[in-house]
Amino acid sequence: MAGQNCLVANDWICWDYVTSRSQELTDATVEHIWITGVSVVIGLAVAVPLALLARRGRRWAAPVLGLTTLLYTIPSLAMFSLLLPLFGLSAALVVTGLVLYSLTILVRNVLAGLEAVPEDVKEAARGMGYGPGRMLWQVELPLALPALLAGVRIATVSTVALTTVGSIVGKGGLGNLIAPAVGSSFKAQVLTASVLCVLLALVADLLLIAAQRLLTPWTRAARPGKGA
Repeated sequence: MAGQNCLVANDWICWDYVTSRSQELTDATVEHIWITGVSVVIGLAVAVPLALLARRGRRWAAPVLGLTTLLYTIPSLAMFSLLLPLFGLSAALVVTGLVLYSLTILVRNVLAGLEAVPEDVKEAARGMGYGPGRMLWQVELPLALPALLAGVRIATVSTVALTTVGSIVGKGGLGNLIAPAVGSSFKAQVLTASVLCVLLALVADLLLIAAQRLLTPWTRAARPGKGA
């Protein structure tokens, strides 16, 4: 039951828990959003230069892609332990770990988007006097947006889930509620925090889909009509 005694009965669904711990849930959710957002933004800022480096040829692509893949295979406990001497028990420790994990997805998608830019488009831009920098910002990156944003979507949803692991250093957003509740079998807290985490991932994905549609209108215009 989910009545007045649901906390005492330790029910999974308990509205009394939500109302009595609303501030705690809000604070954990805000921290979760902040850590996720900062991690993805920094990850993207690091991934673009790495993808540009990898695009230079196999000499650079192999070590860049190999290193980012290797980073993703490191267990979170080991990753945080390696970063602990540098950042201590802080949010920076969690953000740095999440940035490193996001690079596997982001670098590959940015690289795929850049390599998918048609060569004739680049030749036309060169013929119009575009230099390397102008070519990158005004031609290549805009055309690479579909693949780039697809990577951001995957990285964001993945980071929402991984942020909970930050609870081991007390900086895990909703994970700070899930971990102790699992240990104490506090069912309402486990379910509520878990549902909020899933909702965050869903809302973030929907917002990024909307942003992708807004920023890449040509991908919709290129689709044939149903009657075609």
